[in-house]
Amino acid sequence: MKVLDLQCQLGHVFEGWFASEDDFQSQKQRGLVQCPLCADDHIEKRLSAPRLNLGARAPSSASVEPRPSASSDGGTLQVGTSPALSPVLQAAWLELARKIVANTEDVGAHFAQEARRMHHGEVQERAIRGQATPGEAMELLEEGIAVMPLPLPAAAKETLQ
Repeated sequence: MKVLDLQCQLGHVFEGWFASEDDFQSQKQRGLVQCPLCADDHIEKRLSAPRLNLGARAPSSASVEPRPSASSDGGTLQVGTSPALSPVLQAAWLELARKIVANTEDVGAHFAQEARRMHHGEVQERAIRGQATPGEAMELLEEGIAVMPLPLPAAAKETLQ
């Protein structure tokens, strides 16, 4: 198993696990490797050191984490000179995303229809996730059905412009 440090065009850093280098390259060429924060599929490998577990002692709990620094205008947090999210915020976002995925049912492109069926009492209410066009999402909101849009993939943003 290869664990790679990856980065999207917006500077989000994340980890990817692949069977081999060929597996990573194949998935990347097919557009299957995406940033978990913004769904960007322009992913590059970052330099990373391999970790070999040869029976050494476990790392101490006082591990050093990168410290975000405030920007000169006192606004958003930055790590080094990159305007990307700090590692702490990235970790929190990924934890939340994992909880959402674990506790919801993926209804795919049928999201709007399934949300309406639940709203009208045709099926039992449950936590769902899926895809809806911006128009479908607006219609759901106008009907009083709560939806929570997530960031659009870069390709979808280009399509909307």
